[in-house]
Parts: sequence; structure tokens; C-alpha cells
Amino acid sequence: MEYIKIRFGKNLEEMHSRLQRSIDDMFRRVNPMLIMPEQTWRPQIDIYETPDEIIIIGEISGVQKEDLEVELDQGAVRISGRRREIPHVPGMRYHLAEIAYGSFERILLLPVPINPEGVTASYTNGLLKITMAKRPRDQVHRVPIEDE
Repeated sequence: MEYIKIRFGKNLEEMHSRLQRSIDDMFRRVNPMLIMPEQTWRPQIDIYETPDEIIIIGEISGVQKEDLEVELDQGAVRISGRRREIPHVPGMRYHLAEIAYGSFERILLLPVPINPEGVTASYTNGLLKITMAKRPRDQVHRVPIEDE
């Protein structure tokens, strides 16, 4: 059985400076000549919540499992990887080139704290699925007051 690397970070919220890079990337898309080569595409992501879990599904077809990395803390998850370009054949000429290759990174804020012990990830048919158990809400513990 192969595993997807999941690392638990100290504080991914410090990575929000990278969020600024994502915003910059949005403006670069107006002029594709300005797109930075180290991050050439952004996979589509769905995040949804059940009563017990947060589930993230990312569409990352063509990425090898060993080229994926998931890092998380209580407040955010970082998904990164690389889609490798197909080898060029001598004399090859493109008629249409729409598939983006290269590195990607997504930093997603989580709507609730998660339990790091209850995190799993799977990769099937080009979809990365990360399931994270919610951390139980702080339960109030009532202390009985006794007569003296």
C-alpha cells in the first residue's frame, strides 16, 4: 500500500504571505506572459463539511502520488505538487496546448479546528481526497458544589 505524505506543520497561517502570491497570480492571468514559471497552474478544489468531518477534494489528474504533499495544522491545509510534462518527441508539433504543467500550491483555511489523529488522504482517478475529523468542541464540565 502506498501512502500520500501528510505533514503536520507548526503554524500554516504564517504561509498567508503565499496567499498574496495567489492574488498576484490572479492578476498575472490577465497577461499570461507574466505567469511565474515555478507555479504554473492551480487545481480546482472543493471543501465541504459534515457534522463530523471536513472533506477536501482536489482535481489533480496527471500528478504522480510521489509528487504530492499535504501539510496541515489546526487552521489551514497546504496542498502542493508537480505535474510533469510529457516527454517531447523529435519533430513533435503542438496543434493545441491547454494542459498546464509544473508546480502548484494551494493553501486553504479550515472553517473549524481539526483532530490531527483523524486525517486521511487518498488519490484515485486524478482526485485527491483529504478527510479530516473535526476536533470536538470544548465541552463544559460542570463541577458539583457540595455542602460542607
